[in-house]
Amino acid sequence: MERHHWGSRRFLGIPDYRRLLATRLASQWGDGVFQAGLAGAVLFNPERQADPLAIAAGFAVLLLPYSLIGPFTGALLDRWDRKRVIVAANVLRAVFVLLTAAAVATGLSGLPLYVSALVVMGIGRFVGAGLSASLPHVVPEDHLVEANALATTAGAIMAVVGAGCAIGFRTVLGAGDGGSGWTTSTAVVGLLLGAFIASRFSAGVLGPDEVDEPHNAVTAVARGLLDGGKATLHTPSVTAGLAALLAHRAGFAVSLMVTLLLMRYSLEDVGFLKAGIGGLGEIAVAGGAGILLAGVLTDRIVDRFGTRRTICGALLLAAVAQVGLGLPMTLPTVLAAGFVIIFAGQVVKLCVDTAVQHDVGDEVRGRVFALYDTLFNITQVTAVSLTATVVPLDGRSPGLIVTAACLYLAGLGAYLLLARKGQVQHPRLVREDDGSHPIR
Repeated sequence: MERHHWGSRRFLGIPDYRRLLATRLASQWGDGVFQAGLAGAVLFNPERQADPLAIAAGFAVLLLPYSLIGPFTGALLDRWDRKRVIVAANVLRAVFVLLTAAAVATGLSGLPLYVSALVVMGIGRFVGAGLSASLPHVVPEDHLVEANALATTAGAIMAVVGAGCAIGFRTVLGAGDGGSGWTTSTAVVGLLLGAFIASRFSAGVLGPDEVDEPHNAVTAVARGLLDGGKATLHTPSVTAGLAALLAHRAGFAVSLMVTLLLMRYSLEDVGFLKAGIGGLGEIAVAGGAGILLAGVLTDRIVDRFGTRRTICGALLLAAVAQVGLGLPMTLPTVLAAGFVIIFAGQVVKLCVDTAVQHDVGDEVRGRVFALYDTLFNITQVTAVSLTATVVPLDGRSPGLIVTAACLYLAGLGAYLLLARKGQVQHPRLVREDDGSHPIR
């Protein structure tokens, strides 16, 4: 039976979906402001210098510790009322945004700055996992693809808007430590607004289906890693998709390091296109446009070609764009490459998100999403760290660009191998391979 597509107006007519989307938008605006403010403070601050190893150290300190505890905290999403978790987490990270801003403003660097920022970004990932795990509770199951595409696309665009706001605030407040601190602190507005909106949900609306708040929460949390890993391995659609997504993330991380250094030390303005901190904003806009396009097209592409062909085509497109647009290493081609590569990655991500939402039981879905985020972080840190040991300071390295393209192709091969082994055919996303049969 043919499935009818729902437009955004239909979804926005569902009160709980509308509230969940508003929570995501406010929170991700705050994320965008915080991340861009921090990047400006560390990478493009005239009072500080940044080399590849310093950038890699920042990624490692910010992401690796959360990667170790993320799967455990994911257990809370499957045992505690997700509304309460999302509200409390947003309030807590608003506090740490202010602490991080104070650290930036006073000129602190190294571990004190990174530890404070770690808490903000780590809890942010946790909130994102909670929002994704809650989605099946507010929309019909057979429209998860469209609902997820709208939510994640709108959220990602709002993060880009937040980053743009941070760049604007920076021009007014100053590029030094003091101005960067004030810019970073404005993120609290979005986080507190997100907490307020989420507080308007009724208890239990966002799941889990069975709320279990044990007295010994430590034991429950400690099982998160094992439970999330088992659920992932027992769900072939998630395992194969995750392999493809992590390969894309590794290639993107290599490309990101090269791009940051090109923007900082090598590229020059071209007409209305600007390098430096302005170039960082342009990359964010290009990525936002890619995410928007993926949100519009992914559901239709999947309906036409099936999940398997969609993921494979996206990875192949990323590889071609990485080489064809990345190798010239000019400002216009770097921006174009960013647009295409982020578009392709978002297509893959939407497919994997929906596989988790549909194929993983609600009792472990939060843990799987938390594990998913953790693997994202580990992959990015590893790729960035390895890249930092070989990339020249000016970022001009054709070999690394080709390496990134090879990683996308490796992901394609891994996905096909696991898909064939597990006979991956997502029941809600995939048509028969010839595209001639209705969605099952």
